[in-house]
Amino acid sequence: MKTASTLLIPLLLAAACHATGAEPSIDRETLTRPLPGLSSSDLERFLRGRSLFRQSWVISPAKDREVDGLGPLYNRLACISCHAKNGRGGAPSHPNERMQSMLVRLSVPGRTHREDPLPHPVYGEQLNEEGIPGVPGEGRVQIRWRSHTVHLADGTRVELREPKTKFVELAYGKLGPTLTSLRVSPHVAGLGLLDAVPAKVLEAMAAEARPDGVQGSINRVEDRQTNTLAVGRFGLKSNMPNLRQQIAGAFVGDMSITSELFPAENCTPAQTACRRAPDGGRPELSPAQLDDITFYVAHLAPPPRRNESSPEVIRGAAAFSGFGCAVCHRPILSSGDSPQYPALAHREFAPYTDLLVHDMGPRLADGRPDHLASGRQWRTAPLWGLGLLAAINEDVGFLHDGRARNFEEAILWHGGEAEKARQRYVAAPAEVRRALIAFLHSL
Repeated sequence: MKTASTLLIPLLLAAACHATGAEPSIDRETLTRPLPGLSSSDLERFLRGRSLFRQSWVISPAKDREVDGLGPLYNRLACISCHAKNGRGGAPSHPNERMQSMLVRLSVPGRTHREDPLPHPVYGEQLNEEGIPGVPGEGRVQIRWRSHTVHLADGTRVELREPKTKFVELAYGKLGPTLTSLRVSPHVAGLGLLDAVPAKVLEAMAAEARPDGVQGSINRVEDRQTNTLAVGRFGLKSNMPNLRQQIAGAFVGDMSITSELFPAENCTPAQTACRRAPDGGRPELSPAQLDDITFYVAHLAPPPRRNESSPEVIRGAAAFSGFGCAVCHRPILSSGDSPQYPALAHREFAPYTDLLVHDMGPRLADGRPDHLASGRQWRTAPLWGLGLLAAINEDVGFLHDGRARNFEEAILWHGGEAEKARQRYVAAPAEVRRALIAFLHSL
């Protein structure tokens, strides 16, 4: 008897083959397709990981021991809750709207023995809004937007907004002085290729002399599998060394599901009900499950380009380079050896990032250091897939906290090492700016 997974393999093979066509069709499933060329056995594994990615986890004890262990404190029930259709999240538009695909990192000044940010003594590393029965959720965040207007050289007025947060309904007392950072969920396609870029390539880029005072930095973090320091490449401040650890960190941070890499529940000593709650075994996410979901995310096909031959897109690509955007948003990277995932080895791809952290100036600073990354530094965001997101997700926000509602706003928030590139955009004629935006929509 054929399983559902086996029946779906021909459909995935057809989707993968279609992805190699000259001009791909775009629909809401565009970011969910596998890398072309996977074998039938790899597609079976891809489907197992996809099922886990879409699975709603349940409270322990449960009949299905494969998917229990949610909480005691958590944000969402499933990975797909924040990464709908594997796409990007957005920020609430008014104070009474709950955060659906957004979270708040918490810490106090100082670092742990691992050089991680020092967690808040009562609320931990992340505000978990929800709790299982008998465990109060930690509270929630209200977001209000403060706007100001920027004038471009030709007189164009652009309204920018920035979030102001207020913590309400706090269940475990006042926060006190706390370092906070809002984070919107990114899209997850193509991450396996980014994971396969050799560390020596990132180190070489960090050592390069670049124009406009640009100097990318490496964030070095602990690889929990090997207990060694490694080059960070995932997370908004490159605070995770590889995709497997990034995924395990999201499981424990967002759903309080433990793994071999993060074996402790996200309960602090002050949260007694949380500490007494039943768990789903140790670890709750088995190594095999973590391997399958990592395989799935690693083998999601990178976002396809569109309209590359359009004259306006070509002019926009020239402006992107001429303004200096490509100094950090590197168009081309290459993967190296990938013994674990041979399908990812020695591929050239176009993510538009250098995976390094850069000083983005005071306007974007969150003031919250993370390992070697300062409160003004952020990882260069990969730009591939930007133009697809509006068709995939209902509410998309750009930059780390979703403040930018469109590409132009995102550009105008840049500062620090990107200030000169921003100034060139501000000074450019309207038709050149339109071409640049058209180019970003083609990515």
